[in-house]
Amino acid sequence: MVTTSGAVAAISEANDFRELNSFNLSFQLTGATMTTLQKTAVVTGSARGIGAAVAKRLSNDGFSVAILDLDEAACKVVVDEIKSAGGEALPVAVDVSDEQSVEQAVAHVAEALGPPTVLVNNAGITRDNLIFKMSVNDWDAVMNVHLRGSFLMSRATQRFMTEAKWGRIVNLSSTSALGNRGQTNYSAAKAGLQGFTKTLAIELGKFGVTVNAIAPGFIETEMTAATAARMGISFEDFKAGAAKQIPVARVGQPDDIAAMVSFFAREESSFVSGQVIYVAGGPTD
Repeated sequence: MVTTSGAVAAISEANDFRELNSFNLSFQLTGATMTTLQKTAVVTGSARGIGAAVAKRLSNDGFSVAILDLDEAACKVVVDEIKSAGGEALPVAVDVSDEQSVEQAVAHVAEALGPPTVLVNNAGITRDNLIFKMSVNDWDAVMNVHLRGSFLMSRATQRFMTEAKWGRIVNLSSTSALGNRGQTNYSAAKAGLQGFTKTLAIELGKFGVTVNAIAPGFIETEMTAATAARMGISFEDFKAGAAKQIPVARVGQPDDIAAMVSFFAREESSFVSGQVIYVAGGPTD
């Protein structure tokens, strides 16, 4: 006897497959593994900081890497570093909050490097302020880059992954998702990414695509340096104060996050999906 819920599930799954079959893609593989796939990764916000470290690590892991950022010229340093080390990289300008810009960027990557099967949603901005001082523009800007951007990039790339029956999406959340004074917009966006990650993992899992999130703690980047400057203290003092609150007694480096991304992008991580990993030097709750 077929129950109503079972019938609905069967219809839903059939529709999923019909939608996949409608994609006119030349990249068609069944039961694929990383050893049989074109290894192309896309990293947003990768002209500097965490994104640059992730891009270089994935290149070392054997991926051709698309370096995506607002300004293509700003990507040149990372691209040149990857190429000088023997890797393949492509600079691509994109506004992740703009649908047309995202579609064009992903199509360019697929044509130049091959269908992307790894996506790292790293692009992010801050517009910190207490709630009574925060403008609507500050709220919208942060939401558009972090949440809308991750949605648009994931939607544009997942079709290549589901057709290949293999893919990895890694979203960059933050310990600020647990709450941080002066960051109602940023905290809400990063918490939203965690829900986005878990739901996307449920939707894409049956197609061989895993979706996970990394929530960094204090990482030494231009963004945290800008926070120190805004607070009127030296970056060295800012880092020293943060390190005192971290069990491992140091602040994080972009390479710490890159190492976690590297794990999620591997074949060996195929049974890990829908998870949020806090890379923060200690427990966060």
